[in-house]
Amino acid sequence: MKILEIRRHSIRTGDHLSQTGVTLARLVGQNIGPFDRVVTSTLPRALETALAMGFAVDEQNELLSTYGNAVEKEAPWPQPFGVYAEIIRNGGPAARYAHKLARYYAGVMEYISEGRSALAINHGGVVELGVVGCLPEFDFSSWSEPVNYCEGARLYWENKFIRAEVLRVNQ
Repeated sequence: MKILEIRRHSIRTGDHLSQTGVTLARLVGQNIGPFDRVVTSTLPRALETALAMGFAVDEQNELLSTYGNAVEKEAPWPQPFGVYAEIIRNGGPAARYAHKLARYYAGVMEYISEGRSALAINHGGVVELGVVGCLPEFDFSSWSEPVNYCEGARLYWENKFIRAEVLRVNQ
């Protein structure tokens, strides 16, 4: 089995992490990994989060940075995972974006070896849409809150994403 952790960036001031954000990312990073592949959005706060967690970044991808106005209008952040799941079932721009994320994450999983893990760091809304896109039939009803800083989900892969667990951080 392979594992993908998808997490939101840490606390920021403007485009960059604040000192509090660096401290939080360091604390979270001490308790996760190791990762054979680390990908982030192209925005500085995502890259800085990975580095503060203690992980070198293998790739930055624009797809993980933002989802654009059409998706924002249809699926504004913040929403619980279950709301994003309902929106995606309706088919529109959010569904198309979530499916692109799922295909990208599947490619990340193909890159790593069996029994290994990868990390993706991006943004609120992008995290939720990506997780739901990877597991469209999963019951997210108990995941009642959107992700906060450094939170996200751990997805399990066996030739496809098969299950997930939410990752929360006590702040």
